[in-house]
Amino acid sequence: MINYMKYFNLVFLFALILVHLKLQSQTNDFTKYINPMIGTGGHGHVFPGPTMPFGKVQLSPDNRYNFTDWDWCSGYHYSDTVIVGFSHTHLSGTGVSDLGDILITPYIGKSGFENEKNLISNFSHQDEKAEAGYYKVFLKKPQVTAELTASNSVGFHQYTFPASDYSKIIIDANHKIYNGLSTESQLKLENDSTISGYRISTNGWAKVRKIYFVIKFSKKIETYTTVFKNWENKNIIWQNSPFVRSENVKMEVGFKTKKDEKIKVKVSISMVDLPNALDNQNEIQDWDFEKSVNNAKKEWNNYISKIKVDGDETKKTIFYTAMYHALIAPNQLADTDGRYTGPDYNIHKSKTGNYYSTFSLWDTYRGNHPLYTIIIPSKVKDMVNSMVEHYNYNGYLPMWTLWGTENHCMIANHAIPVITDAYLKGIVTTGGKEAFEAMKVSSTIDHPGSPWLSTKYDSRGYYACNLIHESVSRTLESAYNDWCVAQMARLYGTQTEVDYFLKRSNFYKNIFNPTEGLMWPKDENGNWLKDYNPSKVSSGHVTEGNSWQYNWSVQHDPESLFALYGTKQKAIQKLDSTFLESNKLTGDAADVTGLIGQYAHGNEPSHHIAYLYNYLDLPKKTQFLINKIRNEQYRNNPNGLTGNEDCGQMSAWYILSSMGFYPVNPASGVYNIGTPAFSKVEIMLENGKSFIIKANNLTEKNVFIKSIKLNGKELKNYKFTHQDIVNGGNLDFEMTSK
Repeated sequence: MINYMKYFNLVFLFALILVHLKLQSQTNDFTKYINPMIGTGGHGHVFPGPTMPFGKVQLSPDNRYNFTDWDWCSGYHYSDTVIVGFSHTHLSGTGVSDLGDILITPYIGKSGFENEKNLISNFSHQDEKAEAGYYKVFLKKPQVTAELTASNSVGFHQYTFPASDYSKIIIDANHKIYNGLSTESQLKLENDSTISGYRISTNGWAKVRKIYFVIKFSKKIETYTTVFKNWENKNIIWQNSPFVRSENVKMEVGFKTKKDEKIKVKVSISMVDLPNALDNQNEIQDWDFEKSVNNAKKEWNNYISKIKVDGDETKKTIFYTAMYHALIAPNQLADTDGRYTGPDYNIHKSKTGNYYSTFSLWDTYRGNHPLYTIIIPSKVKDMVNSMVEHYNYNGYLPMWTLWGTENHCMIANHAIPVITDAYLKGIVTTGGKEAFEAMKVSSTIDHPGSPWLSTKYDSRGYYACNLIHESVSRTLESAYNDWCVAQMARLYGTQTEVDYFLKRSNFYKNIFNPTEGLMWPKDENGNWLKDYNPSKVSSGHVTEGNSWQYNWSVQHDPESLFALYGTKQKAIQKLDSTFLESNKLTGDAADVTGLIGQYAHGNEPSHHIAYLYNYLDLPKKTQFLINKIRNEQYRNNPNGLTGNEDCGQMSAWYILSSMGFYPVNPASGVYNIGTPAFSKVEIMLENGKSFIIKANNLTEKNVFIKSIKLNGKELKNYKFTHQDIVNGGNLDFEMTSK
């Protein structure tokens, strides 16, 4: 007789196991908290489309053909109502436009070339979905549903067409997220399902940039039309390859489709050559779109789950979206063979197989790179190697690199603190002498943006305001970098070099105006600039800010900065005034947002200022301000970032400050206590250990710290070290409302 009860119990047990595994999978899926729409409105400047962690491809919708408005720097802004297509490279949260390579647009009609406006489609946010590794939107004009996902080097499209004899996909090799630039481009039909091409851009943010691509279709092409205009009939030479120089190169491929028929497109890119672009197609070997979406989500989950937080669901969404944004850039541009195009526009092969670019270092050295040293130190090694390789081919360390080339945006060489931090923390242990030499050269030899010799910086002890633009900021940023070089000199240099760079690290004192209590422009004769308005933004003397914000940019020596005020009380009063002064600004204040008095959280030089109260024995003021900034300037909506994301720095501040700490000096290996936002944080370290932070009695009102214990011992100075994290252990807060 069959024992039905036995089989029933087995089936029931099996069902319970399946339910448990499904619930466990859902519990461990942190990508459900990622909302890529955060920062697509306001001045966030982020894009909503799919990319991989540090991916080469950022596949996202573009709202327009011509981008003249600042808030469309990423190609997309939440306020817009139209889409022209989907391109494969975008910048995350920057203040300047570039990229937008290879626009793909679905279309219904006999010809999309007759009138470019016919390709523009309205859309509704109600018909739009953005997730980690996935984007979907319904385009009203062609009645086509567009879905996107990506691997590192491949953009994967899926278009659901209506029934039509005139279903089209249009490729624009000349599309760009900027205006008035010359390009060279070409499209070639290789066979009935493959198109290849290239594009060379000049005079953009990246002065010269090239991209090669291969496009494959899941369905055979039935018709095609190419539109191009020759500039000249002769060939040009680029890396020993002849190309016909042409502009406005577009190709329209046609299909007959049934209702709800899906046509899939894979676009692989390379900065090296067409064979590499073809090889990169192997990252996605089949046409299983859902599989690729799941692979992307899995990869994102592997990264963001390195920090696990317990607490409010909305704060979790803001936190894990911040993790997502912090890991989009820099971009790993080397192909599978390790080759990349360097700043000298030649092809090189990376020693590690990886080459990172899109370093927004003026922003990200402050918090984003220190975050990487905690959660992905293995990637930090490759980033440092990329910076040194850049030096080898460029003559100085990176300032702001884009697609392997230097755009000289912003001031100072802030690869210096990133490299210093990696060596001092023991993350990088080889090549120290070469790195130190690169720092010395970058700090003493004239190059664009850093005229050390021609301005007599060493003998004068500051940048003179009548000799160089933004002299106040340059002096302060250089003094900080010099402190970093001095630390490397302790490891790889001489005592003479240590003393030399430490002396230069004190040059900030030479532009402190004791009468005003602020950093102040000074001319070559040592005279303070008259009629200077310290509240004026873009005055020509301060970078993206004013003297109130830059006054505190002495991250390496806050104690000596406070001593310049004569008494501790006067230093406190001045710091208080920064947050209490009128927030009325004059000048070009586009980047100066998120104001609390003259404190501007929307721009990076302010990010450490609230933590300075710890150095004045007023940690409660730090805790009050950190909680205020978190709650008021980060939100779960498109306008959720108070300023430009800047390749992860705005988000890195939130991540670190929500865990309860932040590095005032990003290269010191010291973290300064703020106030935690979550009842529990667990950091999963690459060495297999974990660092657990608990905030007991944490509520919306209990944001002040009653006591702190590190591994059971009371922590009184509101600091702990990177090594404390690496060793694993526990940081316990007792919270109170007082």
